[in-house]
Amino acid sequence: MNLSNEDNLRLNVLLHQELQAIRIDESKMIVYGLSGKGEAKVDLKPNCKDEVYIKQVKELISTHVLGSPGGYPIFLRRWTRMGQSRTNESLERLLLLGESEAIVAVVNADEVSNEIARYAWWAMPTADNARCLLRHKDVVEGGMGITLADFLVEFLPFEEEPRAMIESARLVLQQGLITEEVRESLWKKGNRKNALLVGFLKALPDDLPIAATEHKLFSELSEKLQNYKNNVYAKILLRLCSKQGQAYLTTVESVIKKPSNQDVVILLFETIKDYLETVRPNQTQYFDIDDVLADANKYVTTSATQFEDLKTILNAFPELHPLIRSVIVLSLVGETLLRPVFSRTDAIGTLMRKKISHITTPLLQELSILRN
Repeated sequence: MNLSNEDNLRLNVLLHQELQAIRIDESKMIVYGLSGKGEAKVDLKPNCKDEVYIKQVKELISTHVLGSPGGYPIFLRRWTRMGQSRTNESLERLLLLGESEAIVAVVNADEVSNEIARYAWWAMPTADNARCLLRHKDVVEGGMGITLADFLVEFLPFEEEPRAMIESARLVLQQGLITEEVRESLWKKGNRKNALLVGFLKALPDDLPIAATEHKLFSELSEKLQNYKNNVYAKILLRLCSKQGQAYLTTVESVIKKPSNQDVVILLFETIKDYLETVRPNQTQYFDIDDVLADANKYVTTSATQFEDLKTILNAFPELHPLIRSVIVLSLVGETLLRPVFSRTDAIGTLMRKKISHITTPLLQELSILRN
């Protein structure tokens, strides 16, 4: 059965406007169109089952936009084959298909302009899409950045997945997106949901909103290491012993002591690894904390050290061995350390913390050395 004459006419009138995006509300049977003049809509009058009718509507739209009723799959094959699947023109066409898969493809494209983001957000305003869009520089710096950040902040109380919480926090904390008051509010909420603190560690490692005092050795180290400014180990020691570094370590310690679930621990370990990437002495994937501790001991034994910056600092300042060893231990952490435990259990909360205590206890000891 074909579309009713009335719907066919009204949809064709809509499609012949200069549209920026199309949205279909299948529950209410309404087709919306966005243009420079604003929003228009067509209330559908189905003459068969709703799902069948919607399929016909999408075929009409696809035929108008693409010249084929195949919709998004046809579009994807055609434009990928032509090597144009990520151009602005192709993204604009995707937004006109009225298909959720097409919108998701747009927000996940390599480059998305602020205007494309505005149209995509109108078409499908979801938290996942907001996160995807805020990964694009042009969107963050454009007018849509603040809109999307505001949405994610308001949506956080309803977010159930820690990974999503962490990513939302990381993204909204990009410069210029939220006010200082909102940032402070998010930090306070992190005391109850420490997944948010991991987001802060990722986004603002050197600007955390927490009062901290510099390490008691900071002044001494600043004087000792003033002639080693290009040495990566000297840089990281000064960074960690500063007020900002001590705030970072304090926050890491807070999360390690009481992570809520496995995702929080995994992402925290990966965050620490990224923070200390410049001084990580190897790219080995460790599955046992004892191997991490043993290798760290080897690296601070001068005779076993083959890294020039490390050897230089160890030879010049043997009294810094404990601090450097702790830095190396933390730099070697990663998701693989947790894999032997998490591959055998889906425990969360207190039970999970007990199962990984053989990993977290040594790490807390290393943190305590770096934190006075």
